[in-house]
Amino acid sequence: MRKVIGVMLALLLAAGAAVASPPPAVATQADRAGGPHTQGIPGEIEPSDDKDLAAWQRLQFGMFIHWGLFSELGGVWKGEPVTKGYSEQIQMWADLSEKEYLEVAERFRPDRFDPAEICSLAKQAGMRYVVITSKHHDGFSMFDTDTTGYDVVDATPYGKDPLKALANECRSQGLKFGFYFSLVDWHQGHDFDGDNNNPIPASMEPVIEGQLRELMTKYGDIAEVWFDMSSPTAAQSRKFAGIVRELQPKAAINSRVWNNKGDFRTLGDNEIPAVALDGAWQTPASIYHDTWGYRSWQKRDDLPGKIRDLIGGLTGVRARGGNYLLNIGPRGDGSVVEFEADVLRGMGDWLERHPDAVLGASATRFGGQPWGEVTVNDRDLFLHVSKWPKSGELRLPGLATSVREVHEDGSKDRLDWRRDGDDLVVTLPKSPRDDVLPVVKVELGGKLRIIPEHTVALGPDKAAVLDAADIEHGYSYADDGSYSSTHRTTVRHTGHISATRAERLSVAVRGEARPEAVYRVQVGRHSRVVKGADLTRRAVGPFAVRGGKVTPVTITLAAPEHAGEELGLRLDSLLVTAG
Repeated sequence: MRKVIGVMLALLLAAGAAVASPPPAVATQADRAGGPHTQGIPGEIEPSDDKDLAAWQRLQFGMFIHWGLFSELGGVWKGEPVTKGYSEQIQMWADLSEKEYLEVAERFRPDRFDPAEICSLAKQAGMRYVVITSKHHDGFSMFDTDTTGYDVVDATPYGKDPLKALANECRSQGLKFGFYFSLVDWHQGHDFDGDNNNPIPASMEPVIEGQLRELMTKYGDIAEVWFDMSSPTAAQSRKFAGIVRELQPKAAINSRVWNNKGDFRTLGDNEIPAVALDGAWQTPASIYHDTWGYRSWQKRDDLPGKIRDLIGGLTGVRARGGNYLLNIGPRGDGSVVEFEADVLRGMGDWLERHPDAVLGASATRFGGQPWGEVTVNDRDLFLHVSKWPKSGELRLPGLATSVREVHEDGSKDRLDWRRDGDDLVVTLPKSPRDDVLPVVKVELGGKLRIIPEHTVALGPDKAAVLDAADIEHGYSYADDGSYSSTHRTTVRHTGHISATRAERLSVAVRGEARPEAVYRVQVGRHSRVVKGADLTRRAVGPFAVRGGKVTPVTITLAAPEHAGEELGLRLDSLLVTAG
């Protein structure tokens, strides 16, 4: 750490003061010229205001399990690898008749399925919940159901309900539990469709409803229900989500119940968004991008590289505020593939080396950096350095909180650092301590606050113009009833202003809004509600703001139908004026 001892000694000696001991080797922003003098905005991204959804968000990292009759085939039919499509959909890609598929059930005996081992592995990896396939597109239920005999208890020599055993073991080991449930069901009458966009005929609804009620009443508390595929009507989506909410009101429902009726948005497979998303969301991730179900001929090599890639995925998702659900695909006999177990243990080893950097930490408003990601845990800031800077310096822009000390996470050796305007600049060692993903820990002197890059100050004329480049956009997703109709939406516009003293401000919007939509304009803690027809015609305000701090100016829908509803506002500029 750079020290200020020399300067202080010179001043003391010039005043004739006796120096009894050197000052502490800790410098805060007030000690260093060029540090921020403006109070920034809170830098931590908080969870949902809904306490049940916030509890789900705090789970952060979970185990996905794709397991079923397809696992028995392992991606092979009649001695030949089936190279088209995911192996859990082998019945479609190999064009198997139901009679042929039932012959697989007749030899399905997963005697090596060990819930205790699976839960122990999840905990070793740092995971906090488990979600398993109750029924995939093949329609074969991996639980005991009264709706059909096409299930693991009635149609296989195994004759037991493995999901009941897993749910009980999760509860015993302190893990939360959830179900994957496919809305595509080839057994109940859906045709093979490579896009899995089958509509749901009314004749299939009683089976779906009955199975959902069984899953929501016979397996204890459910933390998550992960619907998948098909293209239901809005009424069907509402009905299926309603069953879950009636019987498991604390369970989080994913967006693939469709028609925007879920609680959180499921992104595309292995997707890491470029920016943080507004609202609750999750990335489903797979160890191999080519399949989720077991594939006997899958190439499994470069264990260190796989651990490194998946730690990067976990960190990228968590730094942007999402949950990370990482899949394993057990064999037909129920055993976990050794390579997959080693990957999860390797991830757990990294998390143990950095116990506060991801799990229990929060996303930040810094966003992705050229060198990596940023998380925060109370007053500790963690810089996840995926690209070690060749310059030897790591720059974090807009840190408005004092810094106590900086070091590599897990090391007591302090790193030199300095302020460059609003930026923190850390001098790195030549090589990192951790060869998976290095982490630099910044101990802060207070709660994290930041100064956004495009903050605009009120000028001498007491006005600030924020053009399109100065506006931060909040993004989410919406759908029109299917996977293929999912699209990104803009749900928020935010600009940031600063004033040297307290002011009363008005905001004028230049752009085009939905005339009948009702918008909320919020400046700091104060807000006004206005129709779109008026939003772009007259100034909104006044709003009282304090001086010496950054104040957000945010426009959202006042009462959106769902979290991903499109804002419908083209914002060309904001004019903020005092008076």
